[in-house]
Amino acid sequence: MARLFIFGYGYCARHFLRGRDASIARVAATVTSRDRADALSTDRIELLPFSDAETDPRIPGRIAESDTLLVSVPPGEQGDPVLGAYRGAILRSRALARIVYLSTIGVYGDHGGDWVDESAGCISTNPRNVLRLEAENGWRTLGGESGKTVHVLRLAGIYGPGRNALEDLRNGTARRIVKKGQIFNRIHVEDIARAIGACFASPGPGAVWNVVDDEPSPPQDVVAYAATLLGIEPPAEIPFGTAELSPAARSFYADSRRCSNRAIKETLGVTLAFPTYREGLRALNDALAGGMPSPP
Repeated sequence: MARLFIFGYGYCARHFLRGRDASIARVAATVTSRDRADALSTDRIELLPFSDAETDPRIPGRIAESDTLLVSVPPGEQGDPVLGAYRGAILRSRALARIVYLSTIGVYGDHGGDWVDESAGCISTNPRNVLRLEAENGWRTLGGESGKTVHVLRLAGIYGPGRNALEDLRNGTARRIVKKGQIFNRIHVEDIARAIGACFASPGPGAVWNVVDDEPSPPQDVVAYAATLLGIEPPAEIPFGTAELSPAARSFYADSRRCSNRAIKETLGVTLAFPTYREGLRALNDALAGGMPSPP
């Protein structure tokens, strides 16, 4: 990778660059405002505002100069904002060869706890996931029209530094909500970064990939294990039927599935740093015990 452009300089993108930016000749990325750009500015990364309220006119030029593109911006009611604003610029870029689009395993919908891989039907009726699938298809269509390699990474629930069950327990927001048969998938942000890097390095064609760990599991088990690491009692279990949840939070419990990561390991060659939540939480707990600050 010589020149990288990122739409959406958020948690995953920042972690991908952490420790890797020295190997990239130039990085430019979008944030939601000029104030955000000023707050996150670094010598290595050029930050440009991109939102309904404010958009930097230099973005098309930066796209034209980049050879790789990472897209971490969710779709809105009007569709994918990046495709809406810059599809033509991306198609016209002769330098741009590889695109990685970050999506979600939510597009699969409910499979009753069964195992699914990338060939499974995307049956979600949740409007948020329907928009995601439409965005995926838009990027894959662009790849077909342009000859650019487009990889779609379907991410599980993300955890990592500053965003995990240990932090939730420490700040008093952790809950052990129990719904019979409910299974969630998750992935450490470092393993997302590894999958992004593998896609950019892969000589193969673009594809869809599940980015999940080895052990889909009930959410209450994760909280209980985190409490064990901290040496405290876990919160009491709360039956799902009586739990106070926002409509958005409740919607996550409508779907249950076990997503397979065989493809990213066997085809992309990704070796997970944290194969299950146990390894991930242990490492995070060790970092907390050592006084290491959590990145934003």
